[in-house]
Amino acid sequence: MIPAKLKAGAHVRVIAPSRSLKIISGDCRKIARERLAEMGLSVSFGRHTDEMDEFASSAAEARAEDLHEAFADPAVDGILTAIGGFNVTELLSRIDYRLIAENPKILCGFSDITALANAIYARTGLVTYSGPHFSSFGMLKGIDYTIEYFKKCLFQDRPFALSPAPEWADDPWFIDQEKRNFVKNDGYWPIAPGKAEGRLIGGNLGLLDELKGTPYFPDIKDSILFLEHCAEHEVWTFNRNLTALCLHPDFATVKAVVFGRFEPENKIDRPLLERILQSKKELAGKPIVANVDFGHTTPIITFPIGGHCRIDGERIELTEF
Repeated sequence: MIPAKLKAGAHVRVIAPSRSLKIISGDCRKIARERLAEMGLSVSFGRHTDEMDEFASSAAEARAEDLHEAFADPAVDGILTAIGGFNVTELLSRIDYRLIAENPKILCGFSDITALANAIYARTGLVTYSGPHFSSFGMLKGIDYTIEYFKKCLFQDRPFALSPAPEWADDPWFIDQEKRNFVKNDGYWPIAPGKAEGRLIGGNLGLLDELKGTPYFPDIKDSILFLEHCAEHEVWTFNRNLTALCLHPDFATVKAVVFGRFEPENKIDRPLLERILQSKKELAGKPIVANVDFGHTTPIITFPIGGHCRIDGERIELTEF
């Protein structure tokens, strides 16, 4: 089930299912609203988005309420998450999945939102999107690529191929918007060549692992996995999480794997990644592409969880989303 695309005049609701919107500065919010207005989108906010407790979040019941209200409101065309965090899994057993299935619309976010987006897809069949948060649009510089792919995925329905961003950054842009540190992109890493086509599942690797064995883990049979890892976890955590996913009974049917860009703090360069991947016999024969523009560096693509993807060498094309 693919939700209706956004268009000029559409209305977007911002909710905070993980960390609170309150941690986002006024300047960042202003820039984000202006960016969305340039796309023809009006914005409103969930009633509890600015509430904040000792976990920089709010009560799970309040966060679930904002999620339900956003899906139930006929004036809302799409939903953006405020930012990521650490506790969105608290919502999964509180969600009215029938309400969502009866009111399908775009939901977009990444990082901790991986759990929410995949749970909704698993329980309802609604395609969700791994892409920028509302706060992501508060970036003053280096945002053009993110906006380009956000619009390609959420405003149109024509297939499109991914292309590497010219440059990327992993700096704390929200602290000093004028002082940025961009790095020239060396392109995708075709680790294991090949062709594949399948349903796309993915997001943050650690969050997907947390869903295994629950009713909220998506069906990975015959899928193409898009996986990313954040700098908060060391290289051995990535290795452990990937090993655990490879041991899933349905992993043998996975068609291909695409890895997002690792943050420099991870210290995972191409030779180290290749050694890790070569140690996994379950990956043998599967096409693998890495260093793709998604994850916790900027800019990022938007991709559909539950959509379809085609891979030919290092060419990656989104075909149904």
